[in-house]
Amino acid sequence: MAGVSGCLKYSMFIFNSLFWLCGTVILGVAIWVRTTKSDHEFISHGDSYSSVPANLLIAVGSITMILGFLGCCGAIKESRCLLILFFIGLLLILILQVAAGAVGVILKPQMERELNQTLHEDIKLLSETSESAVKYQTTLAELEERLRCCGLINGASDWGTNFQKYAKYCACTDVMNSSCEIYSGVSVYKEACAPAIKQIFKKYLIIVIGIAFGLAFVEVLGMIFSMVLVRQIGGK
Repeated sequence: MAGVSGCLKYSMFIFNSLFWLCGTVILGVAIWVRTTKSDHEFISHGDSYSSVPANLLIAVGSITMILGFLGCCGAIKESRCLLILFFIGLLLILILQVAAGAVGVILKPQMERELNQTLHEDIKLLSETSESAVKYQTTLAELEERLRCCGLINGASDWGTNFQKYAKYCACTDVMNSSCEIYSGVSVYKEACAPAIKQIFKKYLIIVIGIAFGLAFVEVLGMIFSMVLVRQIGGK
């Protein structure tokens, strides 16, 4: 009987080491996005769907790390059991990714509608003085300065009596610029922040889709490697 190819064995080990490393990176990035006070936190305010991308990446990263470890052990120890478990795990993830993609396509319009509804409902927070409202106002003010926009839906008027307090964040220094307007004696950006916020939300979804497609290619390679190695081990 022919032995196990050393080249294939160590190629499988290196492949799964990289697979495990990819899982570590995905998990780390997902946890950072989920816990950092950023655009994601602002978008997830009152929106049950907006945290889905980060949560999905946390699950994918964790499972990828576990499968990478199984693959490494299976290759080095020449264990058919571990390699078969690795193959089954990859197959299940691949099936789940296809199913999640289909669900994502179905839910995408609903997610966009809910985000739009949430943004319209949150306008009232801009003119309130409660602790949660102030926290929301501070986050939006930081976004205004970075994204060069003012207000949420209707522009500077969304701030109500709080406008003077946060006016400097959406101040437009170039008065002659067509993207600026005068509001309460202050030159501010004419465009509201809702369109930019929606783009940020779409960006998160695109990142998840991109990672899913990249992992699908790697998973197919892993399945091929593992089955070839299993057959060689069985033929020893």
